[in-house]
Amino acid sequence: MTAPHGFSVSRYAPERGTLAKLTARDSVVRRLDWPILLSALALSGIGALLVWSATRGRTELNNGDPYYFLFRHLLNTGIGVALMIGTIWLGHRTLRGAVPILYTLSIVLILAVLTPLGATINGAHAWIVVGGGFSLQPSEFVKITIILVMAMLLAAKVDAGDQLHPDHRTVAKALTLAALPMGIVMLMPDLGSVMVMAVIVLGVLLASGASNRWVLGLIGAGIGGAVLVTALGMLDEYQINRFAAFANPDLDPAGVGYNTNQARIAIGSGGLLGAGLFKGSQTTGQFVPEQQTDFVFTVAGEELGFVGAGLILVLLGIVLWRACRIARETTELYGTIVAAGIIAWFAFQSFENIGMTLGIMPVAGLPLPFVSYGGSSMFAVWVAIGLLQSIRAQRPMTA
Repeated sequence: MTAPHGFSVSRYAPERGTLAKLTARDSVVRRLDWPILLSALALSGIGALLVWSATRGRTELNNGDPYYFLFRHLLNTGIGVALMIGTIWLGHRTLRGAVPILYTLSIVLILAVLTPLGATINGAHAWIVVGGGFSLQPSEFVKITIILVMAMLLAAKVDAGDQLHPDHRTVAKALTLAALPMGIVMLMPDLGSVMVMAVIVLGVLLASGASNRWVLGLIGAGIGGAVLVTALGMLDEYQINRFAAFANPDLDPAGVGYNTNQARIAIGSGGLLGAGLFKGSQTTGQFVPEQQTDFVFTVAGEELGFVGAGLILVLLGIVLWRACRIARETTELYGTIVAAGIIAWFAFQSFENIGMTLGIMPVAGLPLPFVSYGGSSMFAVWVAIGLLQSIRAQRPMTA
């Protein structure tokens, strides 16, 4: 008997102790997906160079220390890798039992942003300043929580062998739990993060084998919600201006269209091999705003050229390819859903970030995974890599 989307019932049957213990020969290290790990490390390393190039001359940001952002980016990467190791050590199945606690903590953190503890950065009231120059963006971790809580609900009866696919009641519960944090994030407003979360929810539903009516309904609800949010004036003026500039690139090139125009100039000037690291005129001249975060891809385009920018795309492609393989080969629906949610997250956020620098997507203030400067984003994506590695490590090895 075969479940929707080609999933078989036997594939998601309990493993009956197959993975109770790992032998010394069949260790966790052997089970790691090294291509995805090495690609993520390479992306973070390239990101460190690009962040350094974009900030070494920004004395108003680095307090006169040209290595300030470089060291912090490397520190963030190191902490992220440590979080990945911790996630692998705990295992995605252990985290499955802790999902209610993680979900509650996520709600508390994003609610805290709406209190006096919250801070506004680049127009979005989405941060908590924790002191010492450090800040936390809880919405980055909400992406992980949404994936885990939906996977826990949607896979429970299927992995137990009681159902072929999630029933309508279960899907409704999962969507409700996802909608709550998304609604709070929308109040900040952090439209970019909400867009990513919506794509994550869609990817999770597709992977779960839920009825196509839910998928079509979600798409319709998304379109209707976008119209309603606009009609009710829930978007800030800067967000409306970003969409206006996307619709009409020639609109106010010195104002709302400035970021995109300067980004396209920087990327277009790089040619095949680029101007060379630290030698880009747009970068050294500080013409592109937020170049170490949202527009870090412009540094690659200008200074490393088509080859360097293409390398970033190839590495991101390897991460997504290996994640797809992990999702396909896991022996439980829970693992498949978690991996699919991460794939949807990484794919859409990468496309949106790079697309906005090329003018084919609206500016949404989303970092490029592993590459952009930012602690919260770096920690979240490395936890996601840890989840992928755990899913792969805890499945029976066939080869």
